[in-house]
Formats: sequence, C-alpha cells, structure tokens
Amino acid sequence: MRPLPKLTPENEFFWTAGADGELRFQYCGTCDRYLHPPGVVCSRCGGVPGVRPVSGRATVVGFTVNHQPWLPDMKVPYVIGLVAIEEDPLVRLTTLIVDADPDHVVIGLPVAVRFEQHDDVWLPVFAPTDEPASGVVEYPEPSPAPVRPMAVAEKFESRVAITGIGMSEVGRRLGRHPMSLAMDACRAAVADAGLTMDDIDGLSTYPGGGARDGGHSEGGIYPVADSLGIHPTWFCGTMETPGQSGAVVNAMLAVAAGLCRHVLCFRTVWETTSIAWGNRRNSGVDGGARVSGDMEWRLPYGAMSAGNWIALMAGHYLHRYGATREQLGWIPVTARAGAAHNPSAIYQAPLTIDDYLDARMITTPFGLFDCDVPCDGSTALVVSAVETAHDRPHRPVLVEAVGTQMRERMSWDQGTLLHEPMVDGPSGHLWSRTDLKPEDVDVALLYDGFSFNALSWLEALGFCGRGEGAAFVEGGTRIARDGEIPLNPHGGQLSAGRLHGYGFLHEAVVQLRGHGGGRQVDAAEVVVATTGGGHPGGAFLFVGG
Repeated sequence: MRPLPKLTPENEFFWTAGADGELRFQYCGTCDRYLHPPGVVCSRCGGVPGVRPVSGRATVVGFTVNHQPWLPDMKVPYVIGLVAIEEDPLVRLTTLIVDADPDHVVIGLPVAVRFEQHDDVWLPVFAPTDEPASGVVEYPEPSPAPVRPMAVAEKFESRVAITGIGMSEVGRRLGRHPMSLAMDACRAAVADAGLTMDDIDGLSTYPGGGARDGGHSEGGIYPVADSLGIHPTWFCGTMETPGQSGAVVNAMLAVAAGLCRHVLCFRTVWETTSIAWGNRRNSGVDGGARVSGDMEWRLPYGAMSAGNWIALMAGHYLHRYGATREQLGWIPVTARAGAAHNPSAIYQAPLTIDDYLDARMITTPFGLFDCDVPCDGSTALVVSAVETAHDRPHRPVLVEAVGTQMRERMSWDQGTLLHEPMVDGPSGHLWSRTDLKPEDVDVALLYDGFSFNALSWLEALGFCGRGEGAAFVEGGTRIARDGEIPLNPHGGQLSAGRLHGYGFLHEAVVQLRGHGGGRQVDAAEVVVATTGGGHPGGAFLFVGG
C-alpha cells in the first residue's frame, strides 16, 4: 500500500476536506494570500492563518510519467503532476493526473480536483477539464532573496586547506559492513596528509548516525571515533547543512576559529548492500507507512524518489526553453567518457547518445542513464590549518570561497520551476566571496544525482545563461576534458557512483594535484565543486597551493 499522511491538528483540514468535496488551503486575510504547506504562522506578517476553500481548478505546470514500480498498488505508468491553483499560481500541489492518457498530458493543461479516499485520508487528485491547454510557455516565479555581501572583510576560507584525501573500495553490493569502508577511507586520508591519528583533533560528517540502516551512514561520529581510537576536541554530525558537504564547511569553520588543527571529514554510503540485506526498500519508505513533514506532500502520490521531484522541473525546463532529451543526454555520455579513465568508476564501458536514448525510461524526461548509480563506498578528507599545509607530503589545496546561502524557499514544489531548487543561493554566494569569475575555472565538478542537476548548476554558476544549458552541453565538446569547461572528468555520480557529493571533493584534490592520469585536465589550477541541490546545496571554489 502507498504511504499516507499522518493526520495532525495542523494538516487535518487539508487531508479530510475531500469528505465534503472541497479543496482547502490556509489563508492569511491580513496579507491576502494562500499558504502551502500549512504552517503555524504567516511568514510575512506573523499572524495566525485561517482556512479557506478554493475552486479546485488548477493548471498543470509540471509533470512526469513515472515508469518505475515503486509501490505494488500503483500500476505504472502513472502521471505525477505539479499543478498551480487558479486562485494563486504560486501555490502548487504535487499530485496525480488521473483519467488522462499519459501521452496527452501537457504543461498548460486545465485540470479540476477529484478525491480518492484511503482510510481516513482524502487525497486530492486532478483530472483534465474539457478546456484546451493554454499554450502558455512562461509561468510566475517567486523572487529569490538577494545575495548577502560578506559580513566581514577577512575570509575564513583563507585560514584552511585540504591536506589529505582517502577513498575506500567502491562498488555495487560489496557485502561489506559500512564501518569497514569508513575505516579504509579515514585511515587513507590521514596517511595521505602525512599525519597520525594522534594529530586528528576534529571529526565531521553528514548525515550523522541516524541514517545507517537506510544505507546512508556508517553509524556517525561516536562509533567512528571509537573505531579510530581518537578523542576529538570538536565534532559534528548533522543533516541540516548547505549540501552534504556542509560537514566540510563546518570543519573549515572549526579550524579557522582555532578549535582544531586537523579535522577528518568522512561520508559513507552502502545503499546497494543495505537493500540486499533487507534493511530497506528501493524507495527507502515502507509501503503502508504514515508519513509526516515534507514527505507527506509527495509520497502519497507515488512520487517516491528525488528523480520524480526533479523530473517535474526538468520537464518544465524542456517545455519553456524548447530543449530536448537528446541535448540533456550529452551530460551522461560525456561523464562516461571520463569514467573510462577512472579505475574506481562503477561503469567504464563506452556510452553513446543512441545508447542513452534507447535505455528504459525511469520517470520522464529521465531515462536510466540520467540517474546516478547507487553504490557502496566511503570518502574522507582532512581539513587543516593553512599554516601546516606546506609541511604535508602533497601540494595543498586552498579554499578560495564557499557558497552556502539559502535564497529560495526550502521546497521541492513551491519554489522555482526553472531549475533544480537550491542552486542559485550557493552559486551567487560563492562568487560574492571571491574576485575570480566563471571564466577563471578550469574544472567543474557539479553534483549530478540526475543529469538535470548538473545542467542547473552550470547555469546557476554562470557558465551559460538561464535556459542556455541544454544547447551549451549539446554535442559534449564544451564539457569534454579538453573543452571550454571540463565537467566531471572522473565520471560524476552518473558513472563513477553515488558517493553523495564527496566524490566531487575528492576529485577536486586529485585534479589540483595533477594526479588524474588519463582524465587529468591540463593546467588545472581553479576547480569549482558543488554538492546537493534540491534541498540543500553547497559550493566550493578550490585553488592549487
């Protein structure tokens, strides 16, 4: 059975309104606006909102035809839609489009609400009306917050360096305990920095200990410290950071503040073995579970994966800018060309654009090769005080700038339709902390959980204009190893494996040291690396020391 929302005093008005045949939203009379998802107060005036019924009429502003059988009671294919309500086009619902041939669903399609009862929940779904599609190309967009100027003139980034990196064995269904992977990576990073465990006075990780059984953690700070036999002065393990690499920013801040000299940062994933051992379903959510918080607005509609959520924006992007799947396909094709020179990559065999187009569909517009590769592996790096960096065995990697700002609402469906959420903030913030420009970058290591993620980062970072990314990557020449801006020469997560952001940081150090072998970019001196996107996201600008 599909997951259903857990009813609470805050959301019950929404999920039970279908019993009366109504669609209801929170409404702030003072500000004259609708609010969704429901909250305790209006974010503008701080007042307590009421509840108001709406007409139930809406317009499809994004959709994806899901072909992946996530749930046994939802027959594929089915259409996940993003609809904007008639009363306020900036208020949207992730939902199902029903009573419609998937091939006939288009952006701009007028729809009206219907209700499906599941136990004590009435799910609002939407069916086409008799009206024709609007043909509108552009839809309203929320305005992002401005980029904040630097709070102080001196940058904390100038006080730190990356001095060591380590990576465990990487593969699919390795059958190894995640702690053994973490130990391999951590010990390798410390040795690479020319340090001993006695020198490590800080530990930092994402997401911490709470996600181990889902395949996203080795257990967190406490068991890692115990297994390494160290007693850190400072430590941090948390999920609420700017990208998965926010743990590295935290480490940099701790070193810059003088709390530590050498912080060991680590990230372990073992999704494929976790699934094989029966710890979780492919979706990570048990069917029939009651869900709350952010997930309650998507999972009941079979939108079980970030692939579904991001596909809604990718489809809107293709519609608005007249881009094509074939153009998007040059990102995974180019990544595979780089992976052929990366002995640690999961997939190294050649991939052609025809292979890409012929692959099975996952959730439109994403086919198999638009999706990153779940794997087992651990990555670690050492953040050191900059004054110690030149005593280390390898060329230090200096930190020119970080990008961490949140300029958009933390939401998968209430914010932008033009790109993956949470990439504009870190990108703008990054460039506000340096005199370097996009044209100074030699290598771009951009998060590619899905191909559209990397496209969104390319545009947000200014390597091309908004809406120009698909044409920019077409043919692969501009993003090739010898191109205008080499993109993920190690294969990215699309071919090298989903190390959940940390593989990009590892590759940044490899490139700046000149240790990339057949994938090495000539004269690499400035590297941008990003992690995450959606929510959250983070960015780094590294330079050779």
